[in-house]
Amino acid sequence: MRHLILGAAALLALSACSVNERFYTVPPVPEASLSAQRIGFASVEVLDISLPDYAARQQIAQRQGDGSVSADKGVLWADLPARGMSLELARMLRRISGAQVASEPWPFADRAQARLDVRVEQMLAEGDGRFLLSGQYFVAPDTGAAGRSGLFDIAVPIRGEGPGAVAAARAEAVAALAQQIAGEGLR
Repeated sequence: MRHLILGAAALLALSACSVNERFYTVPPVPEASLSAQRIGFASVEVLDISLPDYAARQQIAQRQGDGSVSADKGVLWADLPARGMSLELARMLRRISGAQVASEPWPFADRAQARLDVRVEQMLAEGDGRFLLSGQYFVAPDTGAAGRSGLFDIAVPIRGEGPGAVAAARAEAVAALAQQIAGEGLR
């Protein structure tokens, strides 16, 4: 009986914690904001994006005035950040290039002609009203041809206040990353 009471109390405590959670989705980027580009591959597999610890958590991270990075436990991304960003990037690369692009695991019987590995160093809202996305990407062709890599340092303005504005800025930053990778890494 004691275990049942403790279990019920723990369940009640957990459910009380989740009542104040707010989830934010990343809005789609307008088609007109993406410029079509030809790439050198008919198919591309986007590997799960590697994120720093604070950005891989579901809480939306922001840099504070003292330089620390913190997040409100009740303000969450609607999807796990690495999964969500991998899907976003794959979708945007598809829209930009017209190529067959999917995030891992590759869902088709044939292998992708190239694999894209993105490693993020920074992904957060800055106190000065910018959203930063920086890191490095790697393109590995399946043919054995030489791969490519590149650095990215993207800063977009956060238009408005609150987590919804941060989510819109993240969408803009990932769109800028997709444009850069299509134009430089996948050519």
